[in-house]
Amino acid sequence: MRILHILNHTNRLNGHVHAAVDLACAQARLGHDVCVASGGGDFDQLLHRNNVATVVIDHQRKPLILLKSSLALRKHIRARQVDIVHAHMMTSAVLAWPICKTAGIPLVTTVHNEFERSAILMGLGTKVIAVSEAVSASMRKRGVPAAKLRVVLNGTIGSTRFENRSRLPVALGSPSILFVGGLHPRKGLPDLFEAFRLVHGKHPAVRLHIVGEGPFHAAYREMVGQLDCAEAVTFHGAKDDPYPWMAGADIFVLPSHADPAPLVLSEAREARCAVVGTEVDGIPQLLEYGAAGILVPPRDPQPLAAALCGLLADPARMEEWKDRSQVRIERLTIDRVARETMDVYDSALAPTSRAAPAAA
Repeated sequence: MRILHILNHTNRLNGHVHAAVDLACAQARLGHDVCVASGGGDFDQLLHRNNVATVVIDHQRKPLILLKSSLALRKHIRARQVDIVHAHMMTSAVLAWPICKTAGIPLVTTVHNEFERSAILMGLGTKVIAVSEAVSASMRKRGVPAAKLRVVLNGTIGSTRFENRSRLPVALGSPSILFVGGLHPRKGLPDLFEAFRLVHGKHPAVRLHIVGEGPFHAAYREMVGQLDCAEAVTFHGAKDDPYPWMAGADIFVLPSHADPAPLVLSEAREARCAVVGTEVDGIPQLLEYGAAGILVPPRDPQPLAAALCGLLADPARMEEWKDRSQVRIERLTIDRVARETMDVYDSALAPTSRAAPAAA
């Protein structure tokens, strides 16, 4: 099958980019002809090494640039005789939709960031992939027909991004708590800082490690600096591969307020961390609804602190939850994601699927 993925860019440290790059490489391994059209970025060389072609399509939201990009995309789709176009972000979907409609080519979209208001535009797809059951339910409420929606849960295990990764854990000491993610409000870091203050009062040997960057980096450093336990918190900055930090941690925490299907949970479970996450969006599904990780209410430091203290106070319980992180972990492979995505493509190519948008 000739597949064209479209996304804004291919730079690191963006979850939707990681998911799209992983998928494109996995599809190429299956023998498909795969190309990525984007503004370019860090992962282009990786894509080339994995037999994925790239083409530059500028996604800047300026009328003249988008017009030129639309013409270039149309030309490229015709030249490659593309069977399926797969758009991963709103601008990509809007660029591709009129071209696919006039050419009679199915457009598949993936809703990575359902919390954004513009996510409704992903409903332009012939088929719409939701990265978790929670995202699918949200898109149905926003008017996307159930017949269009398919759930393909995110997974990263086996990703080509990590083929040469170091398996040596970073020495974080024990006990250690780790957060990996963007430093912005929806990740709930102020809740984690307050919970850690409570935990540190009972377990003064514990350390908190923050891996990631974002617009609130300075504000969060200042917030932590005002805590009595400030010396027990370390900001490590962004890491291309956080696995060594996960492998060195006892507990992985994700205190998000909104998170459609965070890839980092797949990575933390692969590293055999005891996992604590908030009960929002796709987090419960990625933690097997509590079988593979402890779920706590969002925006509430008290139960988060209680969950952390429960693990720190009982080494046997800590080991139990590290073991439980492996429950049904085979569901989080990129090969499974690729196979299920190809099934979505097949349904989009079916005559009934292609006739439905025309009738509408």
